[in-house]
Amino acid sequence: MRTSTGTTMVIDSGLPTGAFTDLITSHGQYIDLVKFGWGTALVTRDLDRKVAVLRDAAIGFYFGGTLFEHHLWTGQLDEYLRLVDRTGATHIEVSNGTIPLDQSSKAEYVRRMSQYRPVLSEVGYKDAERSALLTPADWVEALREDLEAGAYLVITEARESGRSGIARADGQLRRDVLDAVLDGVDTDRVMFEAPTKDLQVGLINAVGPDVNLGNVAAADVVGVETLRRGLRGDTLLHLTTGVNATERAHPRFPSVA
Repeated sequence: MRTSTGTTMVIDSGLPTGAFTDLITSHGQYIDLVKFGWGTALVTRDLDRKVAVLRDAAIGFYFGGTLFEHHLWTGQLDEYLRLVDRTGATHIEVSNGTIPLDQSSKAEYVRRMSQYRPVLSEVGYKDAERSALLTPADWVEALREDLEAGAYLVITEARESGRSGIARADGQLRRDVLDAVLDGVDTDRVMFEAPTKDLQVGLINAVGPDVNLGNVAAADVVGVETLRRGLRGDTLLHLTTGVNATERAHPRFPSVA
């Protein structure tokens, strides 16, 4: 049973169908959304079988923003929407992490795609140097614009490596950006990509156990849930109420003979 209300989005970067089925069967109660990463959906032979597993588990799914960008860039957006309809994808991700699409134009696509499915829009770029040029104010402005355009959730880019977007090249959080987002945007409407333990810990400790986390690897689902519950050393002191120094000396702590 989940003890937090934060959304956990798991990325499928090409798991074998059996492993994917085992993941959902064993740990599906800790997964809210599954993203079929970048364009993997087009080269996944058993995509329909994976979708059926998610449908049986009542877990939503969508395709990575790069697939949307690919179809937009190649003039095949109608084909993309046919894929969404055929598979029954529950959400659409709109991003501009790779193609030369400015923020305002992206927001217009958020508005357009919202006619078809709830939209998760992404802010930040795949290229670390390009992302580093975005100021905290730029991030907040883009997140707000996408929300105003109708986005269900806005995503802060970090890539699968956790070394771009809201993360620095060394994998650490850009605290200036995080602080600006916390001050300027309702974090219930923000999903922070957090593919690494360092990012997961940093975000849970800074935002709280109900923070929305994305790009969680299949192998990390249980680990993230324990971080949310304070069942791991990295978050235990932040998320649980301990005893003070006087209580530590109290005889109610049994001595070891």
